[in-house]
Amino acid sequence: MQATIDSVQANSVPLAPAITPRLVAQIFPATPLANIAANLPHVLVALAAAGLSDTPMLLVALGTIRAEAESFLPLTEQPSRFNTSPNGAPFDLYDHRRDLGNQGPPDGADFRGRGFVQLTGRANYAQFAREINQPLVANPALAADPAIAATLLARFLSHKEAAIRRALAANDLAAARRLVNGGSNGLDRFTSAFKIGSSLLE
Repeated sequence: MQATIDSVQANSVPLAPAITPRLVAQIFPATPLANIAANLPHVLVALAAAGLSDTPMLLVALGTIRAEAESFLPLTEQPSRFNTSPNGAPFDLYDHRRDLGNQGPPDGADFRGRGFVQLTGRANYAQFAREINQPLVANPALAADPAIAATLLARFLSHKEAAIRRALAANDLAAARRLVNGGSNGLDRFTSAFKIGSSLLE
């Protein structure tokens, strides 16, 4: 494991020679190091490809992962009271969500949240399928593939980049989080990750 973990540093993209799994583990204190070692390279490569590998945007990406997928594994949303009605079929509350572009069953389940940024809804899957040239509508589970999930995270952040940078310049982490999540869910983890990372990389 030592060789595998440390080899990430040598293979990291420009900007991030110091962004090793062991450093990132300090930002993710509850996360297994092996998960970080396995998936951090995908995130670094995707951020570099999107031109987002500077420290502030790197920290936003890591904060987003900690808020959305603290295990540092691309997650697939599970049924909950937020997406499934009492005694209803899983994800039935998503089935007819026009704001998500869903068209009825089984869209709720098919286009549930996936990845590091929890891509949700037929419309979002279709948009990002075009942008990254992956058949996400035909095969929604691809959004939880580690490399594709990292690319989706980077592409999503690039859409919000200007506004995120303004929020960071104003020291408004809540606004930065809201631009990604649409609310305050996970704000405590996002803020913790950003502040710890800032102290490590200053």
